[in-house]
Amino acid sequence: MSSAPLPDAGANWVDRRAPEAFKPWLKLGRFDRPIGIWLLLIPGWAGLALALSQDRRTPDLYDAWLVLAFALGACLMRAAGCAFNDIVDRDIDAEVARTALRPIPSGRISVKQAWAFVVGCSLVSLLILLTLNLTAILLGVGSLVLVAAYPFMKRITWWPQAWLGLTFNWGVLMGFAAVTGTITSSALLLYLGAMFWTLGYDTIYALQDIEDDAMVGVKSSARRLGPKVRDGVAFFYILTVILTVAAGASAGLGPVFYVALLPWAAHLFRQVREVRPDNPGLALRLFRSNREAGLILLLAIILGTVGWPI
Repeated sequence: MSSAPLPDAGANWVDRRAPEAFKPWLKLGRFDRPIGIWLLLIPGWAGLALALSQDRRTPDLYDAWLVLAFALGACLMRAAGCAFNDIVDRDIDAEVARTALRPIPSGRISVKQAWAFVVGCSLVSLLILLTLNLTAILLGVGSLVLVAAYPFMKRITWWPQAWLGLTFNWGVLMGFAAVTGTITSSALLLYLGAMFWTLGYDTIYALQDIEDDAMVGVKSSARRLGPKVRDGVAFFYILTVILTVAAGASAGLGPVFYVALLPWAAHLFRQVREVRPDNPGLALRLFRSNREAGLILLLAIILGTVGWPI
């Protein structure tokens, strides 16, 4: 059976190059849409970078392993999380145009097979987690509560995007703890700032489903904000900038950090200026642009560390 491109995946390597038998599995883990991997990975790398600014030592091979470990973990845990989400939401997904062709609702992968996929990805992730220190391991285990609860939030609250923010940016705390063995105010401030960043960009993403969500009774921040969605995203991004600046100040990052934040802030508020509730295609493009926003933030933290006199 041919695997058709999903509506929000666009041109991607899975549809172009992957063997036909692998396509449903790769799509179950959203490997056809790597933006989610980036948005899960960048907070972890940011936590590592911020921690190294506090540690004041020369990075070693273990630090290099942490960079790789967080990349592998982001790929695997994002895949497991997406598959779990699809298991829980399979009936809703079948009624929404953007998700009806996903592997489970379309029948290409059974629920039992999807559970095996979740378990396999989780076990490999556990092996990676066990190479970290105890604090990071405990934080990693704690993240499972957030991951497990997320698919149900859209049934409970108008703000499932806020829960996603708490979940997707947990890597900030894990990355910081993996280097320092502890959590400081700077890490908490960066985590909270990233949480509001996710709340903003995922509200933009949710604009794609606003009509279908209303039909099937799924809640979202985009539906809750309605015509005020631009004001809401602007408010979330303002809090993101304030908390991130406070994190840099708490960490003692150098002045280069604040200069490098200017294009990052400009990027966020360009999204606010351009977003339109009635343009799903534009919403998807703006959402995807947050990979570049995250990389600018990561670079700012690194430059703030390098530029500060030791």
